[in-house]
Amino acid sequence: MGFGSYDESEQKDQSADVDESAGVNVHENDHEGEVALEGGDDTDALVDALSDMKESDEE
Repeated sequence: MGFGSYDESEQKDQSADVDESAGVNVHENDHEGEVALEGGDDTDALVDALSDMKESDEE
């Protein structure tokens, strides 16, 4: 056998005994609700505020 070769008989019909009830329930902590964002500032005001913060950090 060369590098990367394998015995195909070992790869055929593999099965595993798995306890399905022991798995993780991905829907266990689902939440239903609404998200509300509050903000009156426009993008330009926020960018200006960020620029001011960066300038004050550099000083």
